[in-house]
Amino acid sequence: MTDLRALAGEDFCYLTTTGRVTGRPHEIEIWFALVPGAHTLYMLSGGGDRSDWVKNLRRYPDVEVRIAGERLGGRAREAKDAEEDELARRLLVEKYESSPGRLESWRRRALPVVVDLAM
Repeated sequence: MTDLRALAGEDFCYLTTTGRVTGRPHEIEIWFALVPGAHTLYMLSGGGDRSDWVKNLRRYPDVEVRIAGERLGGRAREAKDAEEDELARRLLVEKYESSPGRLESWRRRALPVVVDLAM
C-alpha cells in the first residue's frame, strides 16, 4: 500500500488524462497537495476551465497520478462546494508560496481540481 504521507512533500506530480478528442493519454507536470488520510489530491488549473487537461477530465474523469515513481489511479472532478474549493486553494498556496502574496492572483483565479484516489 502506498504511503501518501511520504509522497505529500514531493514538488510536483504527473497527471495523465485521456484526450477528449484523440482518446490517447495526455500527461502534464503540475503542482499538487495531498490530504493523506482522505486519499484526496488537489491541484489548481491556472488556465481555469480552458486548460486541455481540465477539458479532458470533464469528458473522461478516470486519471492516473504519478508521484516519485508511484502510480495511483483516481477519479478527477472540480471542487464540489465552497469549502472544498477554499481547502484546495489554501493547501496549494501554503505548500508553494515562497513569499507572502506572491501566489495571490493564482489563488484567486485558478480552478480547483480534486482527484479522489482509488486506494
